[in-house]
Amino acid sequence: MKIIIPPIKSQGIKTKLVPSIMSAVPSFSGRWIEPFLGTGVVAFNSEAQKALLSDINPHIISFYQKLHAREITPQHIREYLYCEGEKLKEAAGDGSIYYKTVRNRFNTTYNVLDFLFLSRTGFNGMIRFNKNGQWNIPFCKKQQRFSKSYITKIVHQAENCLSRMTDDWVFKNKDFREILVGANNSDFIYCDPPYAGRYTDYYSGWSEEDEHDLFELLKATKAKFILSSWHHNDFRYNDNIKKYEENFHVITQEHFYHAGAKEKNRKPIVEALVMNYTPVYTEKKELQGYLFPD
Repeated sequence: MKIIIPPIKSQGIKTKLVPSIMSAVPSFSGRWIEPFLGTGVVAFNSEAQKALLSDINPHIISFYQKLHAREITPQHIREYLYCEGEKLKEAAGDGSIYYKTVRNRFNTTYNVLDFLFLSRTGFNGMIRFNKNGQWNIPFCKKQQRFSKSYITKIVHQAENCLSRMTDDWVFKNKDFREILVGANNSDFIYCDPPYAGRYTDYYSGWSEEDEHDLFELLKATKAKFILSSWHHNDFRYNDNIKKYEENFHVITQEHFYHAGAKEKNRKPIVEALVMNYTPVYTEKKELQGYLFPD
């Protein structure tokens, strides 16, 4: 399948796992619900006609709300990135001073195009905010970042995402609890929360209480769901996965995340998909790389 890649860049994006995830999605007649939208890569590949998409990060949601409403368009994105890219290229030094100018501007105005700029020029493709809700990622040190071809690539990504949105797609900046309680038995839920027990740059953190509440809500929901989580790596086991294994179906796949500031910290991890329905065992080959329990 051709993967729709969103214009917002972030570590931990599920691009390479999309075929596996989508092949495990059952048929449903209601809404595609995501309480942890992130970049939106899974939702944009869902082909859902109706969707409720939420994230606690207001800047991600604001960007997609404005794109959905055509308040910003791919052409606006092209013009903005060309203009700001030229300023970055012509700035004195290595461009870091101009990057800080845009960062300071964003932290005052929260302009969604500045957010796009920062997500593409921040160090190591990270999205991180401090306790005051301000962007605090340093510059990636690539002053020539916005070449014409790179801008065109981002514009096409925005076009592709916009083409997947329908009038029945709704974007919300809500806590996951508010989103999940409204799901019914015709809906399908995809959850990609921060991974418990691992370092996370999630917008407002992720606590044991959050982890507990997510489990209880998924246990009680009438909707079918898939939850993405991690099972284990070379060093430790995810203790939180045990309760899911005891209550739901769990399948696993090794995956390498290009995450972490230092290359030596970027290790393979065994990814888990948790489902509250029986996966189609006769279609194992279509669940690309995932292993079923005996």
